[in-house]
Parts: sequence; structure tokens; C-alpha cells
Amino acid sequence: MNAAAADQALLQIVNRPGANTIADVVAKIEAINDSLPSNDGLKWFNLLYLNVTQKVDGQPPPDGWKDPSWLARLDVVFAQLYFDAIAGWLQGSAGVPASWKALFESRFRGGIDRIQFALAGMNAHINHDLALALLQTDANLNLTPIKGSAEHDDFEHVNALLEAALPQALQFLATGLLGEAAQDTGKIGRLLAIWKVRAARDLAWEVADTLRPLNGVARNVALAAQDQITGVLGRSLLL
Repeated sequence: MNAAAADQALLQIVNRPGANTIADVVAKIEAINDSLPSNDGLKWFNLLYLNVTQKVDGQPPPDGWKDPSWLARLDVVFAQLYFDAIAGWLQGSAGVPASWKALFESRFRGGIDRIQFALAGMNAHINHDLALALLQTDANLNLTPIKGSAEHDDFEHVNALLEAALPQALQFLATGLLGEAAQDTGKIGRLLAIWKVRAARDLAWEVADTLRPLNGVARNVALAAQDQITGVLGRSLLL
């Protein structure tokens, strides 16, 4: 399959309707993974996203999630922003976030390790998309969670799970894939020293709180600034 045909197949996947549950999200991410060739850098973020989503879904706190409806809705809204970014890029939309362009423009560039692609995607998805997903989810459910709330406690538990899972997942991407050459694992520590998942997610919560009272031009300016900063960081992760 040539690149144009592969992208058309990818577009059909991300535009499928009905990703309303975490199971639906996982199924769509799996379909994306199956459609992407190994020389496409997007595959490695997508595989990382699949891995950590499944880990989080399978490891609730011992006494269960405090607000499972909120968390499930957040996961679905969050994933849809990823699917929308892919669709926008493939359709030539002018509205594709700069944070995602950093990865999309480099998808087939040589000399970039799998873990670099994976973290560049994680950077875009968390540093740009997560604050938007929090705002949309809270608006949909008519909630304004604060620190110490049930929702924030669940958010922090996910932070801890991701912080523990990410180094292992990156190690797997670097050395554990059948049919793929092993790559330098020394980069994992260096990259994670630059980009920390817990700090990124905590910042997304703060950004959502900052954006919540803003509207119109003020919100758009703040979002554009955050997007540009995230895009610069994404490009640095791909060097």
C-alpha cells in the first residue's frame, strides 16, 4: 500500500463515529496501530498511547475510582482530540495545532528513534489536548472540580500510574518489539529528564483552571500561546 492509500485508510479509521466508551477508544487506537507501517513515526506514539490507556483502565485504585463517570468521559473526549488532529492533518485543515504538526511533519523522517516519536506525541496530547479535554468534560457534566475533589483524586491516581508505566513502555518500544531493531535505551532517561508526564498533566490541570473564566479573544490568545510552546518542545524531542 502506498503512502496516499495508507493515509486514506487512516482517515477512514479516525473518522469512524461512535467512540463513546473507553473500549471504543481502545478499539480505534488498535485499528490505527494495525493500519500504520513501521516507518511511520505516528505508529510509535499510537502504540505508546494504546499501552498506557490499557494499563490505566486495568489498574483502578484499590477502593475504585471516586468518579468513574467523569474519568471515563475525560478519556473519551481526550482521545477524540487525538483523532481529530489526525483527521485535520490528513484533510489539510488550517486548524491543526502546532503541537501536533511537530510530529505529523516528521512522520517519515529518518534518524529519529521510536521513543522520540512516542514522546513527541505524548507531549502534544498532554500539553495541548488535556486542558481542552478537561474543560470540555467539565462543561458536559456541569462540574468545576477543584484540587482535593473526587475528580482531582482520580486524576492524580492516573498521574501516578502513568509515571510508573511510561519508562517501562518506552523500554519496550526501544528493545522489545519483534521484527524491529533494538534502539538506544540511554535516550529514555535523557528524554524523561526533559519531559515529565506527571508535571505535564499537573500543568494541564492548572491551564484548564486558568482558561475556565476566559472566553473569546482572551481564551484564543492563551490557547495559541500554549500550542506554540508545546510545538517547540515537541520539535526539540525529535532532534
